Amino acid sequence: MKSKSLLKAAVSVTLILHLTACGTLLYPERKGQTGGRIDAGVAALNGVGLLLFVIPGLIAYAVDFNNGTIYLPDSANAENNEGDGLYTIKVDGPLTKDESRRLIEEHVGGPVDWSQLQTHSMDRVNADSITASLNKVQEAR
Repeated sequence: MKSKSLLKAAVSVTLILHLTACGTLLYPERKGQTGGRIDAGVAALNGVGLLLFVIPGLIAYAVDFNNGTIYLPDSANAENNEGDGLYTIKVDGPLTKDESRRLIEEHVGGPVDWSQLQTHSMDRVNADSITASLNKVQEAR
């Protein structure tokens, strides 16, 4: 009988610990982020903890916000465009070649020398590869 009580206690403690910091347990590599878009999956898991057990749910949100693990990775720079030299230009409707040229010239504030334009394959595009390409272009100047 005593072993059943210990087993129940162990399972209960394990579930409560799991629900008290979902983002911290699932995504420890996210620790230290200070902002960005909230990961809906982590928020939903924390919400389940809040519905089932109020105190552990509140602790889960507090721990995940404090550790920064509730935020999606690399989403802080996407919102404020600081530090990486990348910009987001929103477009209504289809983006044609002429429209993209107009938007770029409007953004830089003048005409652009299109003869030095370089194109790259879009197979593996991410923020790091774009930043590396921009750095190469700036070094070439």
